[in-house]
Order: sequence, then structure tokens, then C-alpha cells
Amino acid sequence: MKKYLVLYRSSTPAAEMMASATPEQMQAGMEDWNRWTQTAGGAVVDLGSPLGAAVSVGAASGSGADQGLTGYSILQAETPEEVRKLLEEHPHLKTPGDSSITAIELLHMEGM
Repeated sequence: MKKYLVLYRSSTPAAEMMASATPEQMQAGMEDWNRWTQTAGGAVVDLGSPLGAAVSVGAASGSGADQGLTGYSILQAETPEEVRKLLEEHPHLKTPGDSSITAIELLHMEGM
């Protein structure tokens, strides 16, 4: 089984979404995530977390690659197509702002 890093992106930062949501909206959002998690079942390795402010170092740190990241999860599946199907009805796609999800295969390193 392959593992995939799932990155959630939105034009609205996670902290802003959380701060502006009513208790009812937060509850409804958690119910959506719980339903999705039950549907995904054993494919969910780590449900993950919302993400806050980022810092970057290194030559490519100005590229903006981390802009818009609002959360992550780790899923497992045999193929990228299986992951895509798992994410088609994901609750993140209902969040405020323009949202998207990227799944990246985690490559196995020998000896680790």
C-alpha cells in the first residue's frame, strides 16, 4: 500500500476560517469531516491538522510553494486513482474561498 501526503489549499487561511466560523458552522464542518473519515475508512493513516503560519529557509524559499496551505492528511491506497476517488467528495472542497486538494505519493527510502 502506498502512502500519500494530502495538502489542502484555500485562498482563505485556516486560522481565519476557524476564527470566523460560528459554533454551529464548526459543528457542521466536523460532522462533514467525520462522515468523510468513516467513508474513507482504513485509507486514513493520519487525519492531520489545520495549518497556521509558515516560515521558509533555503534558496527556493521565496517561491511561494507554501502559500495557501491550510491543512494536511496522510492517506494510503494502491493507486493515485484510488486517492483521487477518495478526495472527490472531501469536505475541504466546501470551505470558504477557492479550495483545492493535492495528493503526493510518499516514496519509500531503503534503510528508513
